[in-house]
Amino acid sequence: MNIDIICPLYNAEKEIEKLHKMLLMQKKVKINEIKYILTESKDKTEDILKELKIKYIKIKKEEFSHSLTREKAAFESKADIIVFITQDINITQDDWLYYLTKDIIEGTVQAAYSRQICENSSIEKYTREYNYPNISRIVSKNDIDKLGLNTFFFSDASSAIRKDIFLKLNGYDQKKLPTNEDMYFAYKLIMNGYKIKYCAESKVIHSHKFTLKQYYNRYKDTGKFFKQNKYIDNFGTNKAGGGMAKYILKRAIQDKNWKVILQFFPNVVVRYLGMQIGKRTNK
Repeated sequence: MNIDIICPLYNAEKEIEKLHKMLLMQKKVKINEIKYILTESKDKTEDILKELKIKYIKIKKEEFSHSLTREKAAFESKADIIVFITQDINITQDDWLYYLTKDIIEGTVQAAYSRQICENSSIEKYTREYNYPNISRIVSKNDIDKLGLNTFFFSDASSAIRKDIFLKLNGYDQKKLPTNEDMYFAYKLIMNGYKIKYCAESKVIHSHKFTLKQYYNRYKDTGKFFKQNKYIDNFGTNKAGGGMAKYILKRAIQDKNWKVILQFFPNVVVRYLGMQIGKRTNK
């Protein structure tokens, strides 16, 4: 089965050259095309793409949508498997893509996503540990009673989906989702009887250092998503968030990470407020 890699770009001058090099180094897979979609940028991303003779599509800033931009590229794909990535992942394995797509090719699952590791000592380090453990698992509709909302956890920072299934389920239903388009599609996969693999063997480095304001805005967008898709919210956002918060505090104490311990309560409050306000907004 061949693969198309779809990657939106915006102000990516610091990442694009290294990212493209690592994509070309992938072994034991058949890459049909690497599809970059460049949103108009203020930096030198386009100059670098031209210099390296990398094929790309350019769109205006107002045209970009987390869901619609990816959906359009996926619908136009001629490959058997579509792989979504973001520009800010750091791929260090030459078999990252092999492990990500292996079970799809073998027919065990219809979608998969990679393990993400944070290399800094921020709260995100523990968030990544909680969401991306070192043991792989496959989830299906049978796991909903046990896992609740986490059954639909999925990340298009590094994910793979069978193209025919993406088409059959109509992608993101042509909706302009504010965020969580990956969870939106994962819900459709699971509820239609398909399986998703969390692939711990397929690792990427994905690190951020968000401010409290950035956390607030991200969770406000997440709240908007759950308001628009209340049937997903019914599976327990508060319970899922509470479990992660307990894990973060426990691990920070174990590591004697005083910076995270001091930041923990303001961070939890900001996330909670952002989520609740997002759920109540009319825009």
